[in-house]
Amino acid sequence: QVHLVQSGGGSVQAEESLTLSCVASGGGLHTYGAYAMAWFRRAPEQEREFVAGISAWSGATYYSDSVKGRFTISRLDAEKTVTLQMNNLKSADTAVYYCAANRDGDTQRSERGYQYWGQGTQVTVSS
Repeated sequence: QVHLVQSGGGSVQAEESLTLSCVASGGGLHTYGAYAMAWFRRAPEQEREFVAGISAWSGATYYSDSVKGRFTISRLDAEKTVTLQMNNLKSADTAVYYCAANRDGDTQRSERGYQYWGQGTQVTVSS
């Protein structure tokens, strides 16, 4: 079983920045570098949506159009950590954010492509 533990988040004003982190652990985590990692979010009364993803090995990154240019996803395999740096935050970014891991290594934009999930972290942006 792989466990993902998130940290970061909170409440900020519009145009400010926040950083989310997610650390992986567990007996099923033989090679963290082989997992694709991603961040999703769920706003009130909306479905969970893809925010950003980073593939295994190549480290190729992918972003939703709504965050491209403002958010940056990165990973540090030696520490089994993935980070989401969020700049120039907007009220529309208010949501619960989730990190996710896909053991198949490729980034999926659908939540069905991920087997493991973090506990969720609230991000609130006030305008």
